[in-house]
Amino acid sequence: MTIKDIARLCGCSVGTVSRVLNHHPDVSDATRQRVMAVVEEQKFQPNTNAKHLKQQAGTSIAILVKGTQNMLFAGLVEKIQALLRQEGRDAAVYYLDEDANEVAYAVRLCRERKPPGILFLGGDLEHFQSGFRTIHVPCVLLTNSGAELPYQNLSSLATDDEAAACQVITHLMDKGHRRIGMVGGNWSCSQISYRRLQGCQRAFEERGLPFDPERQGEPSRYSMGESYQAALRLLDRCPDLTAIFAVSDVTAIGVLRALADRGRRVPEDISLVGFDGVAVSEYCLPRLTTVCQDTGQLARRGVELLLQNIRRPQPPVHEYVPFRLVERESVGEL
Repeated sequence: MTIKDIARLCGCSVGTVSRVLNHHPDVSDATRQRVMAVVEEQKFQPNTNAKHLKQQAGTSIAILVKGTQNMLFAGLVEKIQALLRQEGRDAAVYYLDEDANEVAYAVRLCRERKPPGILFLGGDLEHFQSGFRTIHVPCVLLTNSGAELPYQNLSSLATDDEAAACQVITHLMDKGHRRIGMVGGNWSCSQISYRRLQGCQRAFEERGLPFDPERQGEPSRYSMGESYQAALRLLDRCPDLTAIFAVSDVTAIGVLRALADRGRRVPEDISLVGFDGVAVSEYCLPRLTTVCQDTGQLARRGVELLLQNIRRPQPPVHEYVPFRLVERESVGEL
């Protein structure tokens, strides 16, 4: 039973039935009684969820999250929602596959839901280059830099991924490691993980050492299962590795399991470093050395920029937030 069925049974328009159900005053008493009689007779229950969604249209800030297994984004979403609530703002969260076109989804969202602004958690710059020009609401991209994009309504906040990855490899080299592998991520030039690959290559170049990504690297999706399989492939190809850099903590957990299944102890036989600094990295066995991204500042500054631009459009801002390499138990010295 739908509102259309109620309208047909009582001989009214759908709009009239809607006004009766929503207690609008511009309906005659006779019509109101006729509609309510049919509603009671049919035991009709209005779809309050649909009503709520309609009320939210045009008022809820959209949060688009790339990847369903990204622990960093889970923490970011929680912080962002809390900050928006403090400002009296609603938010609608949309989770997309990590290979989905987030910009195409945002275009459709703007057409159907009309959000006042959008926060992108993760993003492929190729999608922004090809499709963002039809989006006109204020937007902020978190964890990837949009500084090279020409859009006046898109700001971005990111970690300097290349510098952070370079610091990871330099740290491993300072511990005596030279045979270092890299696992995880999509290595196309518009992706975050590509910048981490560049940082890895830069560290090797600065030490005058060779690094062959075709042999020493293995890309994979940001999931424990796929990074587990990627690590096994890398170990089969490079059994002499003494250290592995995983492009995320989720990836590192998959690698850690693969190493255990191959009988390789961490850090006694091989060292491991992650990236992100999510809470679970501190409770792995061993505790994971990792790059800690400042999710608090990402969330605060992202919400601040978005709300400022919703109130009054301003020139785009592109900033890096601090990171730090947290040394724990998963790296040993040769």
